Amino acid sequence: ILIVAVFLLSACAATPESTLDESSRLTFVHLNDTYRVGAVEDGKKGGFGRVVTVVRELQAQGSDVRILHGGDFLYPSLESQLWHGMQIVEAMNYLDDLAPLYVTTGNHEFDPRTPEHLINAFRASKFDWLGDNIDFATGDIKVDANLRKTFTFEHRDKLIGIFSLTLHRNDGGNERDYLAIDPDYVGVARRTIEALEARGADAIIGVTHLHMATDIEIAKLRAEYPKFVFIVGGHDHEPQYSEGSATSATVMKGASNARSIWTIELTFGEDGLPSVDEHIVELGVGIASDPDYDKLDEKWRNRLLEVFPFLTARVGRAAVAMDATDEQVRSKENGWGNFIVDQMRGAFGKPAADLAFINSGTLRIDDYVAGDIVFEDIARTFGFSSYLRYMTISGREFRKVMEAGYRGSGSQGYFPQVSGFRVCVDRNLPVGERIVSLQVPGEAGWQEIEADTQYSLVVPDFLYRGGDGYALPQDPPASKPGSELKYLVLDAIVRAQAEGRVVGALPDPANPRYVELTTGRTGCWSAP
Repeated sequence: ILIVAVFLLSACAATPESTLDESSRLTFVHLNDTYRVGAVEDGKKGGFGRVVTVVRELQAQGSDVRILHGGDFLYPSLESQLWHGMQIVEAMNYLDDLAPLYVTTGNHEFDPRTPEHLINAFRASKFDWLGDNIDFATGDIKVDANLRKTFTFEHRDKLIGIFSLTLHRNDGGNERDYLAIDPDYVGVARRTIEALEARGADAIIGVTHLHMATDIEIAKLRAEYPKFVFIVGGHDHEPQYSEGSATSATVMKGASNARSIWTIELTFGEDGLPSVDEHIVELGVGIASDPDYDKLDEKWRNRLLEVFPFLTARVGRAAVAMDATDEQVRSKENGWGNFIVDQMRGAFGKPAADLAFINSGTLRIDDYVAGDIVFEDIARTFGFSSYLRYMTISGREFRKVMEAGYRGSGSQGYFPQVSGFRVCVDRNLPVGERIVSLQVPGEAGWQEIEADTQYSLVVPDFLYRGGDGYALPQDPPASKPGSELKYLVLDAIVRAQAEGRVVGALPDPANPRYVELTTGRTGCWSAP
């Protein structure tokens, strides 16, 4: 359930003295999937600076504040390509100085194949790293021995316990030699909850980096363990919510880059059992960024411009404002996604490939592309390298492959942006059978893809190797990884600029590339 409530908070420019007393409240502030030190959408949304403002206001109102983070912060981003997440560690240390910060690891904390950068980030952190279903084997004793498990903290006369879980490779996590992950999420949660109860925990919460459906399954443990009250998580980049009950813990996730966060007040009833009062907070222009934190933001911005002085240079112009926020890119057809994937089909020369698609999780900008397109727009779109492969595939195989893009619900990083074909999906059908129609251009217009015909296809190497659940056939073999998508897109924009053209377009409502059947829609390609 997507919550769209707004929790209004005033901005605090100065640091107020805490007013904690005998009736002080315990309030959690939760955020997840933060890739920037600063705000997004041209500074109008999100950012750690606004989180600081929220925390200071809650403290001024008498709350004992604890900050929770649902993972994904070291990678991927433009800055992490230079400093391997150390800029985010400094920002999160700032939060920890303000109120204790407890974090779980996301899959992207383990993007590098060797552990050096994880070691450096861990050693530089003031905040606590939690992980009950993971073990580090980095070779650094301080790091490997100090990942916190069965974690507790005290609030007045109450002991609060936290369990923490991270995605296994089978569910989209990373597999690394320096990392062991137990995929039995419910089993680990159960054992950790029992251990926390044995230590006398008065309330138990979960901080996870898992899929929402998995969190909801874990939440059902509350039927057996009534002190287990809520889960906050990451990985899904848009707000999600599952209401709690006597038999299920409340589940909450925020939006990426702190565009939406949660405030959660924990209280205890006369029976001693915990309960929560949760609010989603939309961090927009109505909440000012903390001016002290802004100095840290400015420092890292200046460092970035020292390395890339051309970052703000104009390389072209957008024909229209293209919404490339995570909410749009990970669930819908959009102009920026269309422009990018259209370049892929010509990556290996002429004739252009018949088909191309990309997982939307590759597109990391979480912002609008409008007016002047600057180099930074492109650099932030691609948080990591994306080399392409050329292959052939039968229509039957391709349709089966594309089912992986529609297996879940809501905003997902595996949702495909497509070119050269169009897809109609019914999510009420069983997983693996949701594509109602997959059409390609023919002599007489759009027609169903032909099962026995061979089509040329361009995909990122990540997807060719099975990333994000796409099982592409390996025989016949594809080309070696070739053109990098980042520079292919840059070249297309620069060439258009040289020719006096603008780039991009809004999706064509008369010819959408993606249609999802909903109530009231009579057919795939007919108007509702």
